[in-house]
Amino acid sequence: MAPGDGRLGPRLARVRALCLALPATEERTSHGEPCWFAGGKKMFVMAAQRHHDERVAFWAAAPEGVQGSLVAAEPERYFRPPYVGTRGWVGVYLDIEVVDWDRVAGGRRGRLAAGRAETPGRRARRRLTAQLGQAPHAPAVTGAVGGAD
Repeated sequence: MAPGDGRLGPRLARVRALCLALPATEERTSHGEPCWFAGGKKMFVMAAQRHHDERVAFWAAAPEGVQGSLVAAEPERYFRPPYVGTRGWVGVYLDIEVVDWDRVAGGRRGRLAAGRAETPGRRARRRLTAQLGQAPHAPAVTGAVGGAD
């Protein structure tokens, strides 16, 4: 898939669906891009539509050590994003042929948006779900949101 390909809209929709499936998550625009916040406070995912280069991707808070292993193993899929990369966030390219949606959704080791490690977004979601009396994890993702391209 070439950068600028019209199929990117559905991919951003998948990222949106995964984020909004988490309890107490809201979407707002920040830095000119769609972003998702846990409890209205801590951003944990940011879309990057040609934000600092000609690529389309999203940036996600990730557990400690995940960024380095993903970027080293699959640099064609993952990267260290500007600004937040120093805090362990991982960039995931959306303008490639096949996005690893299983990993993005947290279905494999090296989880991203729905990771189990303590990140600021996870702590905020855990506190909010405890207040709301809901389970502190994302519901199972099925159908159009999960699976491979």
